[in-house]
Amino acid sequence: MQPENTTHVEVQALVSNNTKVLITHFENKSYVEVTLGTGDEPSALTGNDGLKLAAAAKTALEQRIPLVCYLNSSGAPPESGVEALHGWGSAASQISACSGIIPTIFCVQQTALAGPALLLGLADFVIMVKNSYSYVNGPRMVQEFTGVPIDHETLGGAAKHAQMSGLASFVAHSAESASEIIAELIFLLPLSSSASPTQIPCDDTPDRKLNGISNLIPESPTGSYDVRALISQVVDNEMITEIRKDWAANIVTALATINGHAVGIVANQPQNLAGTLDIAASQKGARFVTFCDAFNLPIVTFVDTPGFQPGKDLEWRGMIRHGAQLAFAYANATVPRICVTLRKSYGGAYIVMDSKQMGNDLAIAWPSAEIAVMGAKGAIEILHRSANDSERKDLEADYEERLLNPYIAAERGSVDMIIDPEDTRIEISGGLDFLLSKREKLQKRIHSNTPL
Repeated sequence: MQPENTTHVEVQALVSNNTKVLITHFENKSYVEVTLGTGDEPSALTGNDGLKLAAAAKTALEQRIPLVCYLNSSGAPPESGVEALHGWGSAASQISACSGIIPTIFCVQQTALAGPALLLGLADFVIMVKNSYSYVNGPRMVQEFTGVPIDHETLGGAAKHAQMSGLASFVAHSAESASEIIAELIFLLPLSSSASPTQIPCDDTPDRKLNGISNLIPESPTGSYDVRALISQVVDNEMITEIRKDWAANIVTALATINGHAVGIVANQPQNLAGTLDIAASQKGARFVTFCDAFNLPIVTFVDTPGFQPGKDLEWRGMIRHGAQLAFAYANATVPRICVTLRKSYGGAYIVMDSKQMGNDLAIAWPSAEIAVMGAKGAIEILHRSANDSERKDLEADYEERLLNPYIAAERGSVDMIIDPEDTRIEISGGLDFLLSKREKLQKRIHSNTPL
């Protein structure tokens, strides 16, 4: 379903019956819309189709408007040879040139296989319609190589890419639902990196008290809760657009508005893996923070994590490298950044979740915040190994009273203010109003060397 007041202007670029390019206008925004595979069945796309996509991406880049691509392709026809490689290589190069300058959104309607599938990895957002699938190597090739039979859905279905690979930012129930998600993204996002953050008329007052919000956090230090319920109270009209919600569910990334200002939200999710950070969560958070920074979206971070998830497998797979991605993303972000510590914030996870040392602009803490190297139980096990159970309980209580509170951090400048939880929306709104004029001068260099 297209939004109201939508108009289309077709762009003639190269000869290709399988690919259609439009300039779409609605409300006060425009974007380049590409449909690759215009029939009901997936199309084998040629080199000309790739070149047409490249031309569309170039047009979007020159006009500084988003690129939206609907993809339904079975890959290149075998007889096309190097011509197809040239076309799709050109498309990949031009889409890469758009990165960080204009938003790129791809939608898989049925299939995206082989070369076209790789283009999805270059997009900012990927929407997959339910029952669609995408992969580089198909079931037959996988079976020949591994000896294990596998079907399309198990290999690269929308659900697998939403839960396992993190490729799918959203899974839509239908093509109409996918178009609605795209319209929502276009509505929330600036047209380009040179545009100001979106300002949306809002009837939700910025000085709204969040009555009873502290009751969302259980009294037990190990109790879980859904951080999305807390976020929805803070943002305008309780509306959030969660991204990659089924992948790395121990961290939440979302778009929303606060006092009409479009913002990016990052939050630990105690409901999953106790909110610990693992490899996937670090990658998910880092990618989103980098996106927000590229497109001038202020970042609001909600912290409640006991640390990095322990495990031999995680360490062998590169927990150090991938955990550094999140720290690197925050440290290099120049947009307004507000960090709210809700409960636990321990050790290395405290550092990478936009701590004051990472350069946040406003560090807020609830009275329930616990900012320390580790929790009381772990600290006492290290410091007082010979203590009996009764002694450990007393020592843990003393440790909690002396160190597990936000006031020590505030004394040392790691926390700017400790607030009543009911004032969270008020303080964030006020902070955003003040910080939107923030400008940072970047050090001159060709580019940074992101830990991948």
